Amino acid sequence: MSSVRVIAEEAGVSIATVSRVLNDDPIVKQSTREAVLSVVHRVGYRRPRQSTVSTRVIGFAYTQKRTLAHAFDAAVFDGIVRGCEEARFDVLVLNMAREMQPGESYSQYFRRKNVRGVILRTAEATRVECERIASEGIPHVVISERFESENVNYIDGDSKAECRRAVEYLISLGHRRIAFAMHNVPDRDHVDRFEAYRAALAAAGIPFEERLVYRHPSTLAGGATVMTMLRSLAAAPSAVFFADPVLALGAVKRAAELAVQIPRDLSIIGFDDTDMRFAVHPTLTAVCQDASLLGLEAARWLTRGSFREPLRRTIPTFFEINASVGPGPAACKGGQGASAPD
Repeated sequence: MSSVRVIAEEAGVSIATVSRVLNDDPIVKQSTREAVLSVVHRVGYRRPRQSTVSTRVIGFAYTQKRTLAHAFDAAVFDGIVRGCEEARFDVLVLNMAREMQPGESYSQYFRRKNVRGVILRTAEATRVECERIASEGIPHVVISERFESENVNYIDGDSKAECRRAVEYLISLGHRRIAFAMHNVPDRDHVDRFEAYRAALAAAGIPFEERLVYRHPSTLAGGATVMTMLRSLAAAPSAVFFADPVLALGAVKRAAELAVQIPRDLSIIGFDDTDMRFAVHPTLTAVCQDASLLGLEAARWLTRGSFREPLRRTIPTFFEINASVGPGPAACKGGQGASAPD
């Protein structure tokens, strides 16, 4: 039986387009639909049944470099374990890059690993792997990504609106030169936060400066590097938004070493997947999400096992104001925007 990948190659379209045609998605052009269906009929394709396995094991896998030590991933994994334990399931951490055999399909691999379904972490460059797994009918949930393909299940946190609100809060306090720091491996979350930052600046008529954007590994050392670079600028920013929790912690630690007083010398807004904002002084103002809940809900959906309805859920974040933000230069000079938004 021909695979969706073969059909995509012969029809000259993407795997996602083939999936849309097979799911009768009206967004596909009629000419494209006819071309794909022509190949489908010619090769005798039959849609695979859900590749469920009668086990009580859920797999957890990365389609990119494993980042289980990161704060977000650790919290997600904690939620996965709790969700599996509720249903008396076990969790198996998989290394697909190392363990898949030459020519082996995803269905064959997951069946060989004896897992009922799989929870996936991905990045922008490897999203197509999630679509391929979905096209083979494997029960799955992608964490912290969103897909247009209706056959891809996902659960993510919607941080874009609250991140824009965070930058607007800085602007309302008189900050005009606002830096932005993010993880150097782009995923949907960080792309959303970066877009929110740019949108807030544009709405306030503040020019975007690429030199105020920092992309570094999600480590304490990465955050320290960002702080050192910020303080070396001739025209240093008065505020910075860290879209990654660990970068923010590393920056606060380095600020103390440089005798930078927060928020008098520099206002900082962070992002928090757990309760790390309380681990530093002053307590960080932050956009917050419950990363553990993402893993918990993904595990619950897979262990319940009906799969009749797709999982396409977005969990909201919230903006919490604490002690790491103060008035900006414009407010101190009596400029407009010295009051905080509701």
